[in-house]
Amino acid sequence: MVQAYILVQTEVGMAQQVSEHVAKIDGVVRVDTVTGPYDVVVLTEASTIEALGHAVVGRVQRVAGITRTLTCSILDL
Repeated sequence: MVQAYILVQTEVGMAQQVSEHVAKIDGVVRVDTVTGPYDVVVLTEASTIEALGHAVVGRVQRVAGITRTLTCSILDL
C-alpha cells in the first residue's frame, strides 16, 4: 500500500465544500481543514503509485473550488 498527503489550496470560502467532496473519493483516508498556506490536507492510499496518481490524486485535482495542490508521497525509510 502506498500513501500520500495532498496539500490543497481552495478558492476563498470553499474549504469546507471541497473537504466534503474530496472525502467521498475512493482512496481518501482522511480530510482535514487546516490553517496556513494550504486550506485542506488529504491523506490518500492505493495499492500502487500508479493507482494513487490516476485514481486518487487525479480525481482530487478535478474537484471544483481547488486552485492548487501539492502531493507529498509518504516514504518508509
